[in-house]
Amino acid sequence: MRRFKLPPQILRLVLLTLAIVGSYLIARAFLTPASFGEFGWYRGEALVELRSRPPVYAGKQACDECHSDQLQKLAKFEHQTLSCEACHGVSREHADNPDVLPVKLTGSHCIRCHEANPSRPKWFKQIVVRDHYSGKCTECHVPHQPSQTP
Repeated sequence: MRRFKLPPQILRLVLLTLAIVGSYLIARAFLTPASFGEFGWYRGEALVELRSRPPVYAGKQACDECHSDQLQKLAKFEHQTLSCEACHGVSREHADNPDVLPVKLTGSHCIRCHEANPSRPKWFKQIVVRDHYSGKCTECHVPHQPSQTP
């Protein structure tokens, strides 16, 4: 009886596939961090690294210490669910030291949320910037009371 012999091109493909899979497994063993998989598909050490970073966001509570009147106005209108830092930018330094001024509002902050986008719900107020007023949003709108005019 004749012994089965693989054609040489098939043998080369099988060897190449084994080499690629073997290289992948070896690289994976060396390059995967030891804490990978500790919390699902995450590195366990990532939490320690993130916790060691200094916080940059102050939060609404820090704003409430000095700007409670603005927060009370804001609580009655559409922007009540927004964080102050969504528009004014990162404010931890300002909260720690009032002499450091927060970012001033510009029209681009408003456009980030209110530029017309078909993926947003129909009830969400949207504009097409080139058809809308080209000046500053705050000339016609009061951000802390968006349904009122100045």
